[in-house]
Amino acid sequence: MQFEAAMEYQTRCPLLEVQGIPLLKPIVAHWERVERFRAEPGDLLIATYPKAGTTWTQEIVDLLLNHNDFDKSKRAPTHERMPFLEMTSPNPTLSGITKLETMDPPRVIKTHLPIQLVPTTFWEAGCKVIYMARNPKDNVVSYFHFDRMNLVQPVPGPWHQYLDKFMKGQLGWGSWYDHVKGYWRERKKKNILYLFFEDMKENPHQEVVRIAHFLGQNLSKTLIDEVVQKTTFVTMRDNPMANYSSVPNTIFDRRVSEFMRKGEVGDWQNHFSAEQNTIFEEHYRKIMEDEPIPFRFLI
Repeated sequence: MQFEAAMEYQTRCPLLEVQGIPLLKPIVAHWERVERFRAEPGDLLIATYPKAGTTWTQEIVDLLLNHNDFDKSKRAPTHERMPFLEMTSPNPTLSGITKLETMDPPRVIKTHLPIQLVPTTFWEAGCKVIYMARNPKDNVVSYFHFDRMNLVQPVPGPWHQYLDKFMKGQLGWGSWYDHVKGYWRERKKKNILYLFFEDMKENPHQEVVRIAHFLGQNLSKTLIDEVVQKTTFVTMRDNPMANYSSVPNTIFDRRVSEFMRKGEVGDWQNHFSAEQNTIFEEHYRKIMEDEPIPFRFLI
């Protein structure tokens, strides 16, 4: 969440729809600006479903593009270095799009939009896209805790109701299933590097090398190792330019949860009851049977 824009919002914004996708009311109110955004050929789009490793991907990319210059990557908070495309605001100085429009290309841009809502200029310009996907069980747990502490997001309600809304695609930015499928189906046609959170946790060096090659960066093993070390969960949690600690407590209620909570694979086991897991597994198999994306729930 781009916190300056959030300051313009009322507490606990309702969700409205754009082409059937639920989004925060202020985003919908200014949707025309998002739709008309002009991407340039050198722009890079980092796309994720919410709470799927977005900030992690952003920090890795920023270090790679700056050849592991950690000081340069600390020049400003994440949301200022890589603005949030659709996080609009009535105040033009606080809008993610306005920030992007005042930045010289090439720009690194963050979005949670499903692929069908990404402005067409990204595809017309041939922009590279990095998509990070996370297994749905851990994703929904992380999103639940985020919505509990983020006082701009709709009230999450109790866990069992939240899980049901997730399965029905009723949370902000819509269906996880449609989101991950959409980018997966277009990954070869639209120059998309499709990454998995679990692979990044299991073998970060391998995945950082993949990102570097995708970006046209040829860094030494030593520099890659340093990028990996500087983007561990612990290091990022303690980095004020990456941990969103500058967001005021009136927006992020840290008594409930930290923005960077655990970053683990398998934490869903601490939240799903046996019955919930059985129901979810059956639902997952049914919805994903047409697109066998290789998600892993444990590593």
